[in-house]
Amino acid sequence: MSQRVRAAVFRPDDGRLADAAELLESLGAEPVPDAMLAVEPTDRTPREDADYAVLTSKTGVELAADAGWDAGGTTVCAIGESTASALRDAGYAVDLVPEEYSSAGLVDALEADVGGARVEVARSDHGSDVLTDGLEDAGGYVHETVLYRLVRPNAAGASTERAAAGELEAALFTSSLTVEHFLEAATARGVREAAVAGLNDAVVGCIGDPTRRTAERHGIEVDVVPAEASFDALATAVVEDAAPSYHE
Repeated sequence: MSQRVRAAVFRPDDGRLADAAELLESLGAEPVPDAMLAVEPTDRTPREDADYAVLTSKTGVELAADAGWDAGGTTVCAIGESTASALRDAGYAVDLVPEEYSSAGLVDALEADVGGARVEVARSDHGSDVLTDGLEDAGGYVHETVLYRLVRPNAAGASTERAAAGELEAALFTSSLTVEHFLEAATARGVREAAVAGLNDAVVGCIGDPTRRTAERHGIEVDVVPAEASFDALATAVVEDAAPSYHE
């Protein structure tokens, strides 16, 4: 008789966590939802006088739209198709989505064009310096607007105890911050070393190389990084990887 893969997932509890759990269920896994991120809006609005505007997440798009951001004649850039879809859903035209869905990929796509241009980067308070530094090095005048802060919910951490007890077959990290908050929660509960050991006996998936590097820097062995940087691809690959080894 086969045992369902128990897979921890750490997305914000704003609809994304429920969607992730539903997807894992559809893949035959048992989701272990444990939100490691919560969104705190800053009530700021992206500048409207920029030549280029860069949005990096669906959350950022929704906050910008709710604040009444007018893109006007700005060249609107999105890191990734999920951000681009959110922009289109909110009524904005999307002018550029880089082939590589990352800060480095966007810098590569823009560096030949932004010399002397005003570039607005609207994102969370945990955005990578790779993006802003890269655009500045390319000659752009970069302004960053922090649309929201990402914090660890007070209730987060039940999954760390499950990991420490060997009760997870898989874990899915969707950002460096989810890794860091998982470890902070484990430390607060006194199970960090055991939780990392538990993860290293499970299948750990990371949504991209920056997240993988963060996990590995903290001693977490990463088994899966999907070619496509999407949660669907991550979940599918992790469950497929974890499932064969769990049979009774």
